[in-house]
Amino acid sequence: MELDEILERLAALLDQRRWTEVRQTLDGLPVQDIAWLILQLEKSRRIFLFKLLPRGRASEVFAYLSAENQDDLLQDMTDQETREVIAGLSPDDRTALFEELPAQVTQRLLELLPPGAQRETRQLLGYPEESVGRLMTPDYLAVRADWTVARCLQHIRNHREKAETVNVIYVTNPQGRLLDALTIRQLIVAEPETEIEALMDHHFVCVSAFEDREKAVETVQHYDLTALPVVDSDGILLGIVTLDDIMDVAELEATEDFHKMGSVSALNLSMRDAKPSLLYRRRVGWLLILVAINLFSGQIIAAYEEIIEAIFVLALFMPLVVDTSGNAGTQSATLMVRALATGDVKPKDWLRLWGKEASVALALGVTIGAAVWLIGLWRADGDFDIAIAMAAAMVLVVFMGSMIGMLLPFILTRFNLDPATASAPLITSIADVAGFLIYFAVAAAMLSHLLPGTTS
Repeated sequence: MELDEILERLAALLDQRRWTEVRQTLDGLPVQDIAWLILQLEKSRRIFLFKLLPRGRASEVFAYLSAENQDDLLQDMTDQETREVIAGLSPDDRTALFEELPAQVTQRLLELLPPGAQRETRQLLGYPEESVGRLMTPDYLAVRADWTVARCLQHIRNHREKAETVNVIYVTNPQGRLLDALTIRQLIVAEPETEIEALMDHHFVCVSAFEDREKAVETVQHYDLTALPVVDSDGILLGIVTLDDIMDVAELEATEDFHKMGSVSALNLSMRDAKPSLLYRRRVGWLLILVAINLFSGQIIAAYEEIIEAIFVLALFMPLVVDTSGNAGTQSATLMVRALATGDVKPKDWLRLWGKEASVALALGVTIGAAVWLIGLWRADGDFDIAIAMAAAMVLVVFMGSMIGMLLPFILTRFNLDPATASAPLITSIADVAGFLIYFAVAAAMLSHLLPGTTS
């Protein structure tokens, strides 16, 4: 059956309290699909479905739920049920849950864990927020350089259940210092009596536990890794970050940047589960800031009220100026923010990119200026001076908007702010203010002879 059909069947079975048939329906479904089904159900039904899952599968399904939904489920569970679920989570998933919960809730849940898991979780939570340390899991497989391949393979068989992945095997010295990373394929194709030392090339990639998690994403993407080792300042292997966690972080960062580009504060849950009050709080702050910026546009228009009254055709081109300056800035900012986010460019590259963007902006300005010159001739009844003034203003407006859009992300990066804060509405508002200023300044300088009381 399709998932939508399964969802309808589960809803009906839950309403009829036919628990055995619910369990049978869930048997054999991937945990990802079960998590999806839970999220589609009404909140009153979710806890019933979750409690019908076997203990081992419940923890696996729980890990695929959003923090908001995890918290809702925990509130409806007994301490014993909660202990079983969170103890069954992998260390990195457990840390991700705890860092999203209020401090008092986290403390209560920590006390429910066995002593070993409690120490492990406290250690991971001790790393800075947004750091690789909070993302890693200490469940990995490590071997020694003087072991034979046969001994390593036996070690993997004995401890495979405790490891997050067996695709990569790490070589450490007796003190735990990372020496190399080998793929399982290298071990499988090697002769059993071969020593691990003979397979090592001592070329491996790792990151510090205190690095920002975006660094882990960049490293995995750049080196095409399936798992990334995490070390301390002495090179001691602390844990690993697996590909599924990297994908989650990449999606989270992309979503956060996308929200910021729309001048919306980060929304860490789905739109369907978000309350109107939360959506209001995420949006109202930016709108108030943008209103304050746009007030300057009104002041500029008021300052040039006399020339607008005298040459009314200027008012007809105001929407064109506003849209074009903002659009040019948004185009440039989008390219720069994305390039900075992916590591394609670095903050130190700003001068070289400024030169490139300046040439592109000038070419765009001249092209649009030529089009506006033709429109100006038509709207101004063939008045050549007005058409030239409109064209010149448009060249400068496009150039200025592009420069603002290109430079603002680098300026924000320089002050350790997220370049995605250079959102489309923010760029548009700033470019609008500058565009109006340029437009009326050029018009006043080039068309002053058309004002009443002046002579040609």
